[in-house]
Amino acid sequence: QVQLVESGGGSVQVGGSLRLSCAASGYKINDYWMGWFRQTPGKEREGVAAISPNGANTYYLESVKGRFTISRDNAKNTLYLHMHSLKPEDAAMYYCASGRRYIHLPLDWDGYNDWGQGTQVTVSS
Repeated sequence: QVQLVESGGGSVQVGGSLRLSCAASGYKINDYWMGWFRQTPGKEREGVAAISPNGANTYYLESVKGRFTISRDNAKNTLYLHMHSLKPEDAAMYYCASGRRYIHLPLDWDGYNDWGQGTQVTVSS
Protein backbone atom coordinates (compact mmCIF):
# COMPACT_ATOMS: atom_id res chain seq x y z
CA GLN A 1 0.00 0.00 0.00
CA VAL A 2 1.49 3.29 -1.12
CA GLN A 3 1.69 5.89 1.59
CA LEU A 4 3.15 9.38 1.53
CA VAL A 5 3.50 11.25 4.80
CA GLU A 6 4.50 14.90 4.85
CA SER A 7 6.06 16.69 7.79
CA GLY A 8 7.86 19.92 8.55
CA GLY A 9 5.09 22.42 8.01
CA GLY A 10 4.41 25.15 10.52
CA SER A 11 4.15 28.83 11.10
CA VAL A 12 6.99 31.17 10.21
CA GLN A 13 7.47 34.86 9.74
CA VAL A 14 8.02 36.51 6.39
CA GLY A 15 11.55 35.80 5.26
CA GLY A 16 11.78 32.62 7.27
CA SER A 17 12.60 29.11 6.19
CA LEU A 18 11.11 25.66 6.46
CA ARG A 19 12.06 22.21 5.28
CA LEU A 20 9.28 19.88 4.28
CA SER A 21 9.82 16.14 4.18
CA CYS A 22 7.79 13.40 2.58
CA ALA A 23 8.41 9.83 3.67
CA ALA A 24 7.20 7.20 1.24
CA SER A 25 6.33 3.64 2.14
CA GLY A 26 4.84 0.65 0.38
CA TYR A 27 7.01 1.12 -2.69
CA LYS A 28 10.38 2.49 -3.77
CA ILE A 29 10.43 6.01 -5.17
CA ASN A 30 13.59 5.37 -7.21
CA ASP A 31 11.83 5.07 -10.55
CA TYR A 32 9.23 7.78 -10.22
CA TRP A 33 8.88 11.49 -10.59
CA MET A 34 8.07 13.20 -7.34
CA GLY A 35 6.53 16.58 -6.75
CA TRP A 36 5.31 19.15 -4.28
CA PHE A 37 2.01 20.88 -4.79
CA ARG A 38 0.15 23.46 -2.76
CA GLN A 39 -3.40 24.60 -2.38
CA THR A 40 -5.27 27.34 -0.59
CA PRO A 41 -9.04 27.43 -0.04
CA GLY A 42 -10.92 28.35 -3.17
CA LYS A 43 -7.95 27.93 -5.45
CA GLU A 44 -6.75 25.10 -7.64
CA ARG A 45 -3.86 22.94 -6.55
CA GLU A 46 -0.67 24.21 -8.17
CA GLY A 47 2.61 22.50 -8.83
CA VAL A 48 5.44 24.03 -6.83
CA ALA A 49 8.38 21.80 -7.66
CA ALA A 50 9.10 18.48 -9.31
CA ILE A 51 12.11 16.22 -9.54
CA SER A 52 13.02 13.41 -11.92
CA PRO A 53 13.61 9.86 -10.65
CA ASN A 54 17.40 10.23 -10.48
CA GLY A 55 17.26 13.81 -9.25
CA ALA A 56 19.02 15.20 -12.29
CA ASN A 57 16.13 17.38 -13.44
CA THR A 58 14.08 19.77 -11.39
CA TYR A 59 11.23 22.10 -12.25
CA TYR A 60 9.83 25.00 -10.27
CA LEU A 61 6.85 27.29 -10.24
CA GLU A 62 8.15 30.65 -11.47
CA SER A 63 7.29 32.44 -8.25
CA VAL A 64 9.42 30.11 -6.10
CA LYS A 65 12.51 29.89 -8.28
CA GLY A 66 15.61 30.83 -6.34
CA ARG A 67 13.83 30.41 -3.01
CA PHE A 68 12.72 26.76 -2.97
CA THR A 69 14.81 23.67 -3.61
CA ILE A 70 13.42 20.21 -4.18
CA SER A 71 15.58 17.21 -3.49
CA ARG A 72 15.25 13.51 -2.91
CA ASP A 73 17.08 10.77 -1.08
CA ASN A 74 16.13 7.57 -2.84
CA ALA A 75 18.04 5.47 -0.33
CA LYS A 76 15.84 6.90 2.43
CA ASN A 77 12.74 6.87 0.23
CA THR A 78 12.20 10.51 1.11
CA LEU A 79 11.43 13.72 -0.75
CA TYR A 80 12.29 17.19 0.53
CA LEU A 81 11.40 20.79 -0.12
CA HIS A 82 13.64 23.47 1.29
CA MET A 83 11.83 26.79 1.40
CA HIS A 84 13.63 30.08 2.05
CA SER A 85 12.62 33.72 2.01
CA LEU A 86 9.02 32.75 2.57
CA LYS A 87 6.33 35.21 1.57
CA PRO A 88 2.70 35.50 2.69
CA GLU A 89 1.61 34.15 -0.70
CA ASP A 90 3.50 30.92 0.00
CA ALA A 91 1.07 30.07 2.78
CA ALA A 92 -0.88 26.97 1.79
CA MET A 93 -1.38 23.30 2.40
CA TYR A 94 1.57 21.53 0.81
CA TYR A 95 1.17 18.08 -0.65
CA CYS A 96 3.74 15.52 -1.65
CA ALA A 97 2.92 13.50 -4.77
CA SER A 98 4.29 10.48 -6.52
CA GLY A 99 4.14 10.47 -10.28
CA ARG A 100 4.80 8.12 -13.12
CA ARG A 101 8.12 7.00 -14.61
CA TYR A 102 7.69 9.52 -17.41
CA ILE A 103 5.85 12.81 -17.10
CA HIS A 104 5.15 15.24 -19.90
CA LEU A 105 4.38 18.22 -17.68
CA PRO A 106 6.17 17.82 -14.32
CA LEU A 107 4.17 20.55 -12.56
CA ASP A 108 0.79 19.32 -13.77
CA TRP A 109 -1.07 17.40 -11.06
CA ASP A 110 -2.51 15.10 -13.72
CA GLY A 111 0.81 13.30 -13.93
CA TYR A 112 0.71 12.17 -10.32
CA ASN A 113 -0.99 9.11 -8.94
CA ASP A 114 -0.55 9.14 -5.20
CA TRP A 115 -0.80 11.97 -2.71
CA GLY A 116 -0.03 12.63 0.90
CA GLN A 117 -2.42 14.21 3.37
CA GLY A 118 -0.64 17.53 3.32
CA THR A 119 1.21 19.74 5.76
CA GLN A 120 0.16 23.30 6.49
CA VAL A 121 2.52 26.23 5.97
CA THR A 122 1.59 29.57 7.46
CA VAL A 123 3.57 32.74 6.82
CA SER A 124 2.90 35.76 8.96
CA SER A 125 4.16 39.31 8.65
